Amino acid sequence: MIMAAGLGTRMRPLTDACPKPMVKVGGKPMLDHVLEKLVAAGIGRAVVNVHYLARMIETHLARRSSPQIIISDERDALLETGGGLARAMPLIAADLFFCLNSDSLWTDGATDVFRQLSAAWDDAVMDALLLLVPLARARNHDGPGDFELGANGQLQRRTAQTASHVFTGIQLVSKRLLRDLPPQDSFSTNILWQRALGEGRLFGTVHDGDWVEVGRPEHIRVAEEILALE
Repeated sequence: MIMAAGLGTRMRPLTDACPKPMVKVGGKPMLDHVLEKLVAAGIGRAVVNVHYLARMIETHLARRSSPQIIISDERDALLETGGGLARAMPLIAADLFFCLNSDSLWTDGATDVFRQLSAAWDDAVMDALLLLVPLARARNHDGPGDFELGANGQLQRRTAQTASHVFTGIQLVSKRLLRDLPPQDSFSTNILWQRALGEGRLFGTVHDGDWVEVGRPEHIRVAEEILALE
């Protein structure tokens, strides 16, 4: 699943008339960068959620022959990340699926991120496996970090002023994470992660390639420099 329903307010004025996933980096929409990574990894089907300026995204995706695109329509309400996942669940046949943010771009390391996550997955103990980068290598990220990574890969929330690792927006998820959902339609994935943390079922693995967040217009130049090195 590719999360593409956000308003992109930090990317204004570029998103005044363009949905954030369609903002170009290196001459093509960020959404295309992500989709091409899926195709290169042999992933043939993707669910893409839409809300803001949804028709522009749908029209663009209709021109693609691969991967197969299924639209999860959120025009009626902005559902946040967790609500968007819940809305899309009937469209995702497999119990285990990748979930990616459309504004996170990366270069692969020794292997592609999908194979890395798959190799690290342990279904007996995990509900979600998050791809992380060390805070020092999180390009364009101006936050304090997200998680501490235990020796066995288990995650803990930041307890100090900064955390050692940043979530890249790329994760491997079991539908177990989506059980017992909040009563409201709109909610953050953080609610689901928090339960998994309490149960010791939220894990992480460290990406050894480059990763760049593209949240504001000034981030584009850095992203283009990184992708040019791939």
